[in-house]
Amino acid sequence: MTRRNVSVSMLALGCALFLSGGLASAEDLPPLAPVPPDYADKKMPAGGWTDAKAIEEGGKIYRGEFKTEVNCSSCHGKDGAPVKKGARDLRDPNIVCRFSDAYWFWRVAEGIPKTKMKGNKGLLSEEQI
Repeated sequence: MTRRNVSVSMLALGCALFLSGGLASAEDLPPLAPVPPDYADKKMPAGGWTDAKAIEEGGKIYRGEFKTEVNCSSCHGKDGAPVKKGARDLRDPNIVCRFSDAYWFWRVAEGIPKTKMKGNKGLLSEEQI
């Protein structure tokens, strides 16, 4: 099993534990901002969470290999472990399992106000986001 497959498997297991109440409860985390209506119907493209080719393409975007202006790993780390202050730990299922596809799309497209996370709407296509 490749390292990526192990990571995806661990994330899936963490999400399952979180959703079943095996980890910290949602009450321990701050509420999420509501997704704006313009983004409410956004969904991950078919296979986006499971297709090896789609995952590899997403990894290239995440690591800044597609466009240097879009490099999520410069703050969130190559494996999702934050390398800059304030960046979310994308390995933590307590965080990432809370986000719907629409929420992910909105935040990657528009960024997060009052943080260093910039939006990528003008740099990536909807499918790439």
